[in-house]
Amino acid sequence: MSIEVQHLSFSYGKHKVLDDISFKIGDGELVGVLGPNGVGKSTLFRCILGLSSNYQGTVLVNGKDIKQLSIRERAREVSYIPQSHAPVYDYEVLDVVLMAAGSDLKMLSNPGKAQRMRAYAALERIGIERFAHRLYTQISGGEQQLVLIARAIAQDATTIVMDEPTSALDYGNTVRVLSCVRQLAREGMSIIQSTHNPDHAFLYSDQALIMKDGRIDAMGRPHDVITSELISRLYGIEVEVNSLYGDKVRVCVPVDEIRQEGSKGEPVCQQQG
Repeated sequence: MSIEVQHLSFSYGKHKVLDDISFKIGDGELVGVLGPNGVGKSTLFRCILGLSSNYQGTVLVNGKDIKQLSIRERAREVSYIPQSHAPVYDYEVLDVVLMAAGSDLKMLSNPGKAQRMRAYAALERIGIERFAHRLYTQISGGEQQLVLIARAIAQDATTIVMDEPTSALDYGNTVRVLSCVRQLAREGMSIIQSTHNPDHAFLYSDQALIMKDGRIDAMGRPHDVITSELISRLYGIEVEVNSLYGDKVRVCVPVDEIRQEGSKGEPVCQQQG
């Protein structure tokens, strides 16, 4: 198992954020984590990455207790792609990727030919080698996310944690990023990513992990666990899950909005004002 979480609990002071969470993610699986804001998704990721270590329970990555690993050892096991990245300096794209490819270097060492080849190969794998010598700050947000995926590949870890990787992307770049992520899982990487869009879980994820009130509400194949009742209860709005293309695709429809449009009445926000 690439990730195994056993009875994980975490609190900020007296406020419990995660409450006795347990799950497993196998090799080559893409798991989508869904849940409202504030249910502990980002905190869960911080625990898996070893960035928050004062938790109860156990987090294993590739069979190794994340608490027992040094920073360098963690980098060999798991990589992280944040939902946004604001660089301070105008690094070239290749240099941004090299920051991960050189994780095995000693302090103050310069990356050599092997690291540069690994970084460029990662850009080629994503199909963005043409950006290698462009400034990272002068490419689009979607292109930057693809660079961060390349950086995660160059890190040479087999497990990737992604925190809302498409939150600020347009439709086209969202599809490109998620398609790339799914392909990495097909090639054997294990990936856990959070999303606020259930449709993404239907289309791309092998499993959906549903969080509510700091606990796991459900986990399984998206077609099995993401129901109209679950999404309605999770987000507090009435939703219907509809099937398309012979059930190859499912979409969530906020039915109150359809009814409101049909009645031509005042918007709901005005009615509640």
